[in-house]
Amino acid sequence: MSLEPQFALADIRIRVQRDLTDFLAKQTLYLGEIGTELIPAAEAINAFLLNGGKRLRPLFAYCGYIGAGGEDDDSIIRAIASLELLQGCALIHDDLMDASDTRRGQPSIHRRFEMIHQRDELSGSAANYGASAAILLGDLTLVWADQMLHDSGITDSQLVRSLSIYDEMRVEIMAGQFLDIHEQALATQSVARSLKIARYKSGKYTVERPLHFGTCLALPAEERRQDYFTIFSEFGLPLGEAFQLRDDLLGVFGDPSITGKPAGDDLREGKRTVLMAMTQDRANAKQEAIIAKYFGDRELDTEGVESLRAIIEETGAKEHVEELIEKLTLTALDALNRDEIPPAAHSLLTELASIAMGKTP
Repeated sequence: MSLEPQFALADIRIRVQRDLTDFLAKQTLYLGEIGTELIPAAEAINAFLLNGGKRLRPLFAYCGYIGAGGEDDDSIIRAIASLELLQGCALIHDDLMDASDTRRGQPSIHRRFEMIHQRDELSGSAANYGASAAILLGDLTLVWADQMLHDSGITDSQLVRSLSIYDEMRVEIMAGQFLDIHEQALATQSVARSLKIARYKSGKYTVERPLHFGTCLALPAEERRQDYFTIFSEFGLPLGEAFQLRDDLLGVFGDPSITGKPAGDDLREGKRTVLMAMTQDRANAKQEAIIAKYFGDRELDTEGVESLRAIIEETGAKEHVEELIEKLTLTALDALNRDEIPPAAHSLLTELASIAMGKTP
């Protein structure tokens, strides 16, 4: 691909969006044929998946494919686009588990269906209706991810090679989500446990596994795949962890107009992130009392958010996490300096790392 990296990635993003749009249009028609009651469900999934998102997972998969010697092909774009449906499942269920009201500035799926229940004056519990809809629609996007991959047009051998990584990625997502809810239930803080959750809940399936997925699509020889798996793990794991740590910072200090969520939402949810674990490790008795009062309070107001933010900064936790992000990012980029990675792929991955870390649009 001869385009400059930022334009090349933008082109892939456009093609992924096109294929997702086409796939969802067909699925919407099919759901409508089953029953008109399913039209709101189809509309909700379309809006959720097509309006926003950086398409990081398909982009990393594409870079893994090109980095391992693959040549551009439309069937590859359809295959990697399926990862956005897997991401959709994770986000829909994550919002429900976190009781999040919004996603990308719009109502989360469970809240959307609560409002539909209330608007149409349906019987029963609006909250249960919304939760049930979110569970089912999240499951549906997971099924659609499989369907889009199987129908992408890649060869049978490419499909067989990619399935082991694809399945492992799905297992790791669910494992990471369970570790997250278990950490919430423990109601204690551990930097080590929070780092592990960051790795499995987001880091691996955002960067490392998509790179491995693209490698499987590119290389038939197992020995060569293992060589690239090693390189891409050395790049993908630290970058994925840095990505999640950046997301944790945004969950506390981010601009709602950019994050699409209310300011300090992670503090209201009581998310047991690395940032909060480091804060509590460093807090004095007075600060611990304030944390105990406000952290995890669903009704937390602006004053409470500011009090917690101040403590996070006073303890040095925010600065320490920012330094850790920088260190992990540099470690990741160093891993790309290998002869096996062609210059074009090196440029794409460097640019994509910058995008993932929020340093470029």
